[in-house]
Amino acid sequence: MSKVTVRDFDPANYLDNDEMIVEYLKATAEDPDPEVFLEALGDVARAKGMAEIAKKTGLGRESLYKALRPGAHPRYETIKAVLKAVGVEITFKQVS
Repeated sequence: MSKVTVRDFDPANYLDNDEMIVEYLKATAEDPDPEVFLEALGDVARAKGMAEIAKKTGLGRESLYKALRPGAHPRYETIKAVLKAVGVEITFKQVS
């Protein structure tokens, strides 16, 4: 009998281009639970490199990890700064 090894799935390992990142964030933003989007934003920051994102946002790396960990409630300014650092912006459209 062979032994099966199971690893935790980490979306950050698959966010290797800007198109994928945008689609991932768009999909998670549609979820009614805001925690889903915030967790995805953390995944994107890790995929891009947390140290680089911290540098671009002016936040300390540890502060950034804390702000993006599950259950955290980051300020809007932090979310906006991280989005800008990863090269993404929020847009709005009218719905009927």
